[in-house]
Amino acid sequence: MGSVSVTLGPRVETAPCAAPAGSKISLLHSADFGKWDAFVETCPDATFFHRAGWKTIQEQVFGHRTHYLLAERAGAVAGVLPLTEIRSYLFGHTLVSNAFCAYGGIAALDAEARNALDQQAQLLARDLNVDYLEYRQLSPLHGDWAHQDLYCTFRKPIHPDVETNLLAVPRKQRAMIRKGINHGLVSELDAGVDRFFPLFADNVKRHGTPALPKRYFSLLREVFGKDCEILSVTHQGQLVSSVLTFYFRNEVLPYYAGDREDARALAANDFKYWELMRRGCERGYRLFDYGRSKLGTGQYHFKKNWGFEPTPLHYEYLLVNASSIPQHNPLNPKYRLPMQMWRRLPTAVANFLGPHIVKNLG
Repeated sequence: MGSVSVTLGPRVETAPCAAPAGSKISLLHSADFGKWDAFVETCPDATFFHRAGWKTIQEQVFGHRTHYLLAERAGAVAGVLPLTEIRSYLFGHTLVSNAFCAYGGIAALDAEARNALDQQAQLLARDLNVDYLEYRQLSPLHGDWAHQDLYCTFRKPIHPDVETNLLAVPRKQRAMIRKGINHGLVSELDAGVDRFFPLFADNVKRHGTPALPKRYFSLLREVFGKDCEILSVTHQGQLVSSVLTFYFRNEVLPYYAGDREDARALAANDFKYWELMRRGCERGYRLFDYGRSKLGTGQYHFKKNWGFEPTPLHYEYLLVNASSIPQHNPLNPKYRLPMQMWRRLPTAVANFLGPHIVKNLG
């Protein structure tokens, strides 16, 4: 039986591995961000949420401890696994890949590197004595782990021709796009988050959930630069809708959005996403990732109505101390009353309290 040399800070361990020896596992340090991201850019398993910049986000905004595992073989990167440790009196002690991200888990070149990273993550979870280790993945890895089928993702190719993309949108939603155009809606890119954040915060409050802090969005823009943009929609010079979008390889991924209450009457939501697709097409992007949605929700049906087919996401849990899969989501009936109360809070109070709660949810 082979072994994998594991270097975590000053400590060196040897973890058993059924695959041949070869992968050295170490913690990611700032000096290695470049080679980590170079690997993520080319590895088929990797997503935007595997980028090294998320380590900075987790630590500086939320104060979470991170364990970003880097697998190297013969001096070259063979795999990565970004892990975020969350300690919360309300929601427990967890190890997640990756917190605040739709996707995560292991991105590796082969089974040897994947197994080495997986074994080290499991050892780490037990060493930290967490409630559970969670992988958020596009593809399943552990059929024997606890899992839940709560989320789907929606991904569809972008045709090189703008008009072809418009005609591919089902008739009713295409009519909504044209309605927005006829209302004189205008899209534009924002340099900062000052217009986006109030819309986002108000939007999530209306849904009864706490908002992420404004600093989070500012740091996303700072860390990811040109790969993180905010597109806003105005009507007669007044902001009505806005979306923060990530760009990765040839993909467009709208991730956070906010709308004024009258946005629906103006068809601003459909117009906004069409403008994002149109701009992406013209810039050479070839995949539109509508992001994850919970099964059966309004967002889920909205994306289906755009002609996107849902693909199940695989959220897998190694239960270390927990006895069951956590259900920290708005669909859980026990959160119904707190959500109703949250909607009634003054906006300033909700925006002050929200970050202290949401940082523990991940």
